[in-house]
Amino acid sequence: MKVIQILPELNAGGVERGTLEVGKYLVEQGHESLVISNGGRLVEQLESEGSRHITLPVHQKRLSSLKQVKVLRKLFEDEKPDILHLRSRLPAWLAYLAWRKMDPTTRPRLVTTVHGMYSVNLYSKIMTRGEAVICVSNSVKDYVLKNYPDVPEKKLTVIHRGVDPAQFPYGFQPDPVWLSEWQQHYPQLAGKYVITLPGRITRWKGQRDFIQVIATLKSRGLPVHGLLVGDPHPKKLDFLEEVKTEIQVTGLSNDITLVGHRSDLREIMAISDVVVSLSTDPEAFGRVSLEALALGKPVAGYAHGGVGEQLDALLPEGKIAVGDIPAMTEKLSEWATTTPPPERANPFTLQAMLAQTVAIYSRR
Repeated sequence: MKVIQILPELNAGGVERGTLEVGKYLVEQGHESLVISNGGRLVEQLESEGSRHITLPVHQKRLSSLKQVKVLRKLFEDEKPDILHLRSRLPAWLAYLAWRKMDPTTRPRLVTTVHGMYSVNLYSKIMTRGEAVICVSNSVKDYVLKNYPDVPEKKLTVIHRGVDPAQFPYGFQPDPVWLSEWQQHYPQLAGKYVITLPGRITRWKGQRDFIQVIATLKSRGLPVHGLLVGDPHPKKLDFLEEVKTEIQVTGLSNDITLVGHRSDLREIMAISDVVVSLSTDPEAFGRVSLEALALGKPVAGYAHGGVGEQLDALLPEGKIAVGDIPAMTEKLSEWATTTPPPERANPFTLQAMLAQTVAIYSRR
């Protein structure tokens, strides 16, 4: 098969990583993989793993982007892919408008993935227009059925995101060289109860709830240190300043460290005592929390969306009602003494995700 995946950019994020994983798997299985995006830091890795990348400005929500419809239609006609996989709303609209005017007997099969609980409107509905629609969790499938009742359930398939147990082995310990460098950079973590919140610095990811939790744990005399791992969107720098100000006002400047965007999140989670998920809106899947669970790290998370499904399967005692800061604090206080190990038998594997995705591509 020849498969084209299209998304806005290739920088960081679950959609982007999933695109690379599918591309790599396709190449390994003897198929041809193309990705269309505006480019980004992950293009080099994508190409090194055997996929071709085509750079087009399919990322900007502006009228001039409609010029790409004609460009895409010619590209599809020239490349003759078997599958066109749409992964994000704006490029999905551009690709769909190009695809629908092609000859129905020869055009590629259209697959979409609903990666999130988008705002409910016509713009978002494009992600349900695929001839096959992948939902990244049962929560996402429920969202589609509830908000787009005209979408036939039979064309929806739940394929949970997955992690590679070889990359995230249970009980993983960082390399001594990495550990030594980490300890030199962050000596304030020595001997502390380290609680980590990974995720982009944005309001719905729960950094302000995190500050309250750390403040309460500290007030109880626990030797706690909080790590915020992630950077803000360039347009959301004001919220980063809000977080920094709240840390300072709460008197936690020595107790919470912002480490920014890191490519070694696996190692950071491995040296953490607990990883938390405090997203106030449901995560469509919540890949990072699954990576932590796969490593054998206890996760305490607001029990909705994909994170709730992961905790149901791997660590039910980590489930906390959404927004219940006292319950989250109480749980983490308990875990300061003894942390429960997640289940080793992880059903959410990368291999299962990839095999199920290619099975969708192979349907005729």
